[in-house]
Amino acid sequence: MIDINQELRTFEDEKFHDECGVVGVYEPGGKHNARSVYFGLHSLQHRGQESAGIAVNLGGKIQYYKDMGLVQEIFNDEIMDRLQGDIAIGHVRYSTAGESHALNAMPLVVYHKGGALALAHNGNLVNARILREEMQDNGVIFQTSIDSEVIAALIAKHLKNSSIEEAITQTLQRVKGAYALVITSGNKLIGVRDPNGIRPLCMGKTAEGFVLSSESCIFSLLGAQMIRDVEPGEMVVIENNEVKSYTYEKGRRRASCAFEYVYFSRPDSDIDKRNVYTARNLCGKILAKEHPVDGDVVISVPDSGTVAAIGYAKESGIPYGEGFIKNRYVGRTFIQPDQRMRELSVRLKLNVLKENVYGKRVIMIDDSIVRGTTSAKIVKMLKDAGAKEVHVRVASPPVTDPCFFGIDTPDKNKLIAATHTIEEIQNRMGADSLGYLSVEGMLEAIGLGKDTICTACFTGDYPMELPELDMEFED
Repeated sequence: MIDINQELRTFEDEKFHDECGVVGVYEPGGKHNARSVYFGLHSLQHRGQESAGIAVNLGGKIQYYKDMGLVQEIFNDEIMDRLQGDIAIGHVRYSTAGESHALNAMPLVVYHKGGALALAHNGNLVNARILREEMQDNGVIFQTSIDSEVIAALIAKHLKNSSIEEAITQTLQRVKGAYALVITSGNKLIGVRDPNGIRPLCMGKTAEGFVLSSESCIFSLLGAQMIRDVEPGEMVVIENNEVKSYTYEKGRRRASCAFEYVYFSRPDSDIDKRNVYTARNLCGKILAKEHPVDGDVVISVPDSGTVAAIGYAKESGIPYGEGFIKNRYVGRTFIQPDQRMRELSVRLKLNVLKENVYGKRVIMIDDSIVRGTTSAKIVKMLKDAGAKEVHVRVASPPVTDPCFFGIDTPDKNKLIAATHTIEEIQNRMGADSLGYLSVEGMLEAIGLGKDTICTACFTGDYPMELPELDMEFED
């Protein structure tokens, strides 16, 4: 038996999957901090659907609960009533590698000589194996297979002789990679962003405290006003209802992840002062200029392709219409893994709206094509429904190189654009034409400057050296 959610990830066209989202709430005396984190995690559920957890800190004592599944499946009123604290942090996870198991769920809670700390991590370390083996040689025992435990163990080690801020700084001098961290220890809530700013982290203010989050979309839900993004190489420490800022490293090339704008983040989020909806819509408009085609209707592969499709339609003058109805209530059902059921899993997720595509020249907008195995099924569904032509347009460049910073593409041989020409990809998917947004067009749409965006998966230009390419321990 297999989890249909695992199967349906293939429906999302085997896209990149950022492995998690993080939330932290600081509100001394607040009775509902854990519930605030719960609702925040709901808003970040798109960033991770395998596991979720919440840890609360009351006077330095930490309680936590985490499990496999969706946020709403894991927590109930009884559990939430037990999670009382002045500080709460939460995590939703999508594993990029390593075992999908409750042991690997976060937040991680570590008990050390001076107390306890809880840590939630979004990103990947590129030197995790080196550090892990070194620590194991020195007698450190690990309970998980995730690189986040390397960070937690190093912090605990340095806490023997240092403050939490100093211990984190010493730890970050050793780790390399992408990370957004939310940590609580003592009476503090701490947020950290990697020196390149690859993974996002932002800070908001409520009437009684503060919120840290992977995305700003949760702030309005929690009654918070966005203060700003945490800067690359910055650590913010919230204590006594005040925020202190420390720059633990500077001078690195800024490299915000392009896929946050193309796919990962919710359209109502702002990342590094750029609205995701605006960037994604402009991707569609530029795509229409770069790859025009005669058509009768513009449709999207929902939901991540919708904003770009709206932009494409507006720029081209071709009307936008719904081509698919998406089933949002699949749930955690199980199916037998035979070929017929695998085909059914795609149709269970999407159904063609025949009335809108029959006899028409359809322009189908997708946000990205990574492995490409599902695109052919979607094109076939449209033609089976009577579409006269299907022209595929992709609102990002061809993905040619793997990512090692928190995205599920560690193997270049699995990237269709790395092994096939555009013409070959078009033929494989059965499309009448295929066009990708250029790298230059994507950077123009994001609008933050070409030297401030990580485009490694499109260009092979990595923002840092990769000392360890065998990425077994990832999270």
